Amino acid sequence: MMNVMSRYGAGARVHKLLMALICAGCFATPPAAADEVNLLALGDSLTQGYGLVEGDGFVPQLHDWLRERGHDVRIVNGGVSGDTTAGGLSRADWSLTPDIDGMILTLGGNDLLRGLDPSVTQRNLNGILSVAEAKGVEVLLVGLRAPGNYGPAYKAAFDAIYPDIAKARAVPLYPDFFAGILPEGGTPSDAKDLMQQDGIHPNAAGVALIVEAIGPTIEQLIARIESGG
Repeated sequence: MMNVMSRYGAGARVHKLLMALICAGCFATPPAAADEVNLLALGDSLTQGYGLVEGDGFVPQLHDWLRERGHDVRIVNGGVSGDTTAGGLSRADWSLTPDIDGMILTLGGNDLLRGLDPSVTQRNLNGILSVAEAKGVEVLLVGLRAPGNYGPAYKAAFDAIYPDIAKARAVPLYPDFFAGILPEGGTPSDAKDLMQQDGIHPNAAGVALIVEAIGPTIEQLIARIESGG
C-alpha cells in the first residue's frame, strides 16, 4: 500500500508541475513588437506623385523600399501639387497630427518656379520647422537647387537656403531631391530620359532612382526616431 501511495504521490507532484508550467506559458507576455514609425512627407507635386499612377509616386516607392529593408513604417502623403512654402506653413500644424513621429520636408520648388524672394522661402521653411520642433517631431530637410536662368545672384541666394537653415537649426539635410538622377550641378533638363514631358517631374524610373539615393538618409531619420532622438 505504501508503494502504491508513494507512486501516486509522485505522479501527482509531476502532474502539478506540468500544469504549473503550462499555465505559466499561457500567461507569459509575448515579446514586444517594434512600434510602427509614422512619417509625414510634406511637400508639393514632387512628393504627391504628379503625372504618375499611384504606385509609382515618390511616397509609395519610398514606402516599398523601406519595407523591403525591414522597416515597419507608414508614410502619409502630404504632397499638394502647386503648393509653395507658404502653403506648407499654413497646413503644417494640422498635418503634424499626434501620431506623426517624423517629417520629410520637401518644399520650395514652386517658390523657385515663381521666382519668389528666397528670403521669404527661407522664412516659411523656418516656420514649418518651428511647428515640428514644438511638436517634438524629427525632421529631414530635403533641398533643391535653382537653375541658372534666374541669374547667378538669385541662384546663389536660393541654393543657400537649405544648407543655411540646416546649419542654424541643426537639422539633417539631404541637399538635393534630384540627386539620384542628376550629375553634380545638373538640372532636370540633363536627365530627360528620367523625366516626364514637362521636364519638371520625374517619371517612374526617375522616382525609383531618387528613392534609392535618398533611402539611406530616410533610414537614418527612422533610426533617430527609434532611439528617441
